[in-house]
Amino acid sequence: MFATLESVQIIDMAEDIAKMILNSDIADEYRQCLYMMKTNRETQNKINKFIKLKEQYEEVQRFGRYHPDYQTVMRNVRLAKREMDLDENVAKFKLAENALQHLLDEIGIIIGRSVSDSVKVATGSPFFDTAKASGGCSTGGSCGCSA
Repeated sequence: MFATLESVQIIDMAEDIAKMILNSDIADEYRQCLYMMKTNRETQNKINKFIKLKEQYEEVQRFGRYHPDYQTVMRNVRLAKREMDLDENVAKFKLAENALQHLLDEIGIIIGRSVSDSVKVATGSPFFDTAKASGGCSTGGSCGCSA
C-alpha cells in the first residue's frame, strides 16, 4: 500500500480525534471511576464473590434444573449480582462507561454520515440504530427503495 498525502492526513486527523477523546471530561470520569472501582477493597470483594459464584453457576448450567444445588446457586448468584450492581463504585463506573460509549457512538455516526447518509454504523444502541446513518436497504425499504 502506498502512502498518499491524503491517507497521511486522514491518519493524522484520526489521531487528533483519538487524543481529543482521551483528553475529554468523559474519558477522565471513566478512568477515575475505573480506578475507584479497582482500588476499593469492599467493591473488589463483591466483584470477586460474584465471579466465584458465577463459576458455580456455569457448572450448574451444564445440568440445568437437575443439578442438586440448582436453586441455591441460582439464588446466590442473583443476590451477589444485585449486591455488586448496587455498590456505589460499580454503579458510577457503569454510568461513566455508558457515557463514554455514547460519545464513541456519536462520533461513529458523525464519521459515517461524513462518508454517506446510507453508511451503516453499528452502535449497539437502539437510538442510534434508528438513526438515518444506520438505515439502508436491509431495513425494509426505509431508505426509499422499493424493497
